[in-house]
Amino acid sequence: MVDTKKPAANVWSDAEKSAMKAGAREKKASSKRDPAAEREDGERDIRAAIAKMPEPDHGMAERLHELVTETAPELMPRTYYGMPAYSKAGKTILFFKPKSKFKDRYSTLGFETIAPLDDGPMFPCAYALMELTPDVEKRIAELVKKAAG
Repeated sequence: MVDTKKPAANVWSDAEKSAMKAGAREKKASSKRDPAAEREDGERDIRAAIAKMPEPDHGMAERLHELVTETAPELMPRTYYGMPAYSKAGKTILFFKPKSKFKDRYSTLGFETIAPLDDGPMFPCAYALMELTPDVEKRIAELVKKAAG
């Protein structure tokens, strides 16, 4: 039997391809740095990623960076597929996905599986961010503190 299905022309969007390439570069670069250089490079990389964001993502990312570094200074700043992120022991704990990156309706604060946010048999690991109010910032600080362990 001959397979007559045509392969998908473009399985990945340009934004997804770009994110995957950024992720590969980030992994390669981080494997060659000592912790002090990694923190310095990560801070620079996050600042550069934020600088490229349009509003309102730019302002939201700036404030999130302040919140995370104030709440859990032990987390290592880095980028994760070109997005601001924070890690512990070389593993990404949380990240900010700006809505402009994939033309989404809202930005996302996401937590990877290493973040101990467990709360029963089902719990959220990503949060839609429409705006940063004082109540939202307080909740983010609580989540970051819990995620950092």
